[in-house]
Amino acid sequence: MYNVKTQNEDFVLNIDISNLNGEINEKPFILDSKKIQDGLYHVIKDNKSYNIEIVEIEEETKTVTLKINGTEYISVIKDEKDILLQSLGISSSTIKQVNQLKAPMPGLLRDILVSEGQEVKTGEILIVLEAMKMENNIKSPSDLKIKSIVAKKGDTVEKNQLIMLFE
Repeated sequence: MYNVKTQNEDFVLNIDISNLNGEINEKPFILDSKKIQDGLYHVIKDNKSYNIEIVEIEEETKTVTLKINGTEYISVIKDEKDILLQSLGISSSTIKQVNQLKAPMPGLLRDILVSEGQEVKTGEILIVLEAMKMENNIKSPSDLKIKSIVAKKGDTVEKNQLIMLFE
């Protein structure tokens, strides 16, 4: 799932890249696409033809500039990781400055999968938080080292309650 923000609108995009179908704001779509050359594509959607040129991809700001049938569009795209980080109160641009983990929602701290002094990689699961009868794997936003763990397994935590500190 991606949240896409353009100059004119915001929408939720679910896409299966392997066969170019998915949903925009829960409305299904199918694309027929042909790569003309690197960065240039011809796409047919709903019997309409589009020439799409990838002008620029800025990974740090998650900004994509496309030229569609000669008109330039700038979009900011947030993936599931960005959405999770935002819910934790962390922006992806400050990811290298993360020094603590707070509970993104109230719940039961079902498991702590790391220990003090442990070095973890980006995406490694730190804790399992049960909220609304669902287990949520909270992952490391970057490569870091666990300085201290404030909460313990079995604790009930409130939203934004400190769980652990990073070096």
